[in-house]
Amino acid sequence: MEAKLIERLEAAVARLESLSAGGISDRGLPDGVDEVSSDPSILAFDDLMAQYAARVSAAAEKIGGQVLDVTKLVLEAFSVQKKLLIEIKQTQKPDMAGLVEFLKPLNEVILKVNAMTEGRRSDFFNHLKSAGDSLSALAWIAYTGKDCGMSMPIAHVEESWQMAEFYNNKVLVEYRNKDQIHVEWAKALKELYLPGLRDYVKSHYPLGPVWSASGKKASSAPPKAPPPGAPAPPPPPPASLFSSEPSQPSSSNPKQGMSAVFQEISSGNVSAGLKKVTADMKTKNRTDRTGVVSASGKETRSSSPSFSKAGPPKLELQMGRKWAVENQIGRKNLVIDDCDAKQSVYIYGCKDSVLQIQGKVNNITIDKCTKMGVVFKDVVAACEVVNCNGVEVQCQGSAPTISVDNTSGCQLYLSKDSLGTSITSAKSSEINVLVPTGPDGDWGEHSLPQQYIHVFKDGQFETTPVSHSGA
Repeated sequence: MEAKLIERLEAAVARLESLSAGGISDRGLPDGVDEVSSDPSILAFDDLMAQYAARVSAAAEKIGGQVLDVTKLVLEAFSVQKKLLIEIKQTQKPDMAGLVEFLKPLNEVILKVNAMTEGRRSDFFNHLKSAGDSLSALAWIAYTGKDCGMSMPIAHVEESWQMAEFYNNKVLVEYRNKDQIHVEWAKALKELYLPGLRDYVKSHYPLGPVWSASGKKASSAPPKAPPPGAPAPPPPPPASLFSSEPSQPSSSNPKQGMSAVFQEISSGNVSAGLKKVTADMKTKNRTDRTGVVSASGKETRSSSPSFSKAGPPKLELQMGRKWAVENQIGRKNLVIDDCDAKQSVYIYGCKDSVLQIQGKVNNITIDKCTKMGVVFKDVVAACEVVNCNGVEVQCQGSAPTISVDNTSGCQLYLSKDSLGTSITSAKSSEINVLVPTGPDGDWGEHSLPQQYIHVFKDGQFETTPVSHSGA
């Protein structure tokens, strides 16, 4: 009898230790966790981890160092998400404050990953950024309905991976001829989200998490007591964050509500500073007519960019036809998502920034930019790179023409749909075009010639590009 009791105690201690090592929060396990753990959706999450996370972990073990450290944190974030999914099945749907507190354990892991990308840039910076940015996909669990300001869970996972893929592709290109273990790690990380997490959400939570109607109530963070003699705090707003006021555009309130949720969960990663341009931010609707989109509090915490002496930073739609992105310095999270095929995008004087254009536009011009990254889907006319230095352009859809003029250092990433693109270059050097070469997501790199031989023959000059032995 005593031996059996000791055996049971040892088993219980071992289980608690394993949960702690997996990143489970100290809020305690809900009653009936064993019963919920056998739920098909929870068992499917275990299958997701066994099938996809194991590959990422195995590759990271071979690499070691910071890559192994950040991979452990990624897996810890997934373990925390499983814990939250179990709690959701036994918890009533909370209010906004309660949701922020509920998601706090996930936020804490994300902050650990973000801290690894700060400070002096390491040799594995692209690995760290790819892993850190990918964690924004786990925020699908915060989806509360069509009016919450988020994309549907499946779309959110796909969109979140797009920015992480920008750095993931750099790992693939850098190591494809150097070390296949790094290539395996990058491919496994992508498969963890696409198709792994995306298919899991599609099968079990296409409309978001289902909270318990009769479960316990989620606890909110207790308000901090003001110091003695301090003035009383202002009264709470009369309406909830999801309520709609007639005097404001309908799209502005949901985004304000979700910004409160993601104030902690997304602080420091790519989704933290997404500039969601609503109707009231457009130049034609602004009362002050300045059109300058101010940096949000989350952006301020995630980076401390300097500003160009040429003028103030801009991200605005002018006259309803032209997006002006100017003088953005150190902004890795610029997004234009409210665009159409009749509008053009003009990017000028930006440095060390990344812009994502989520939609089809007529024309894109990148002028006098340095270390600028631009990711776009489809362009009707052309994408032009002029007077730039060290830019990277990724086409995820189609582009009839890409022109590069007076530019030093340009990396062009083409999708399968844009392989028929006509590329024109003049007065430019170090132009590399990367194209998909297989079903595994490999990239083939092709350098465009910058030297030519001109031979006078049969009454006219014949021009041919110089071929290099190393090409």
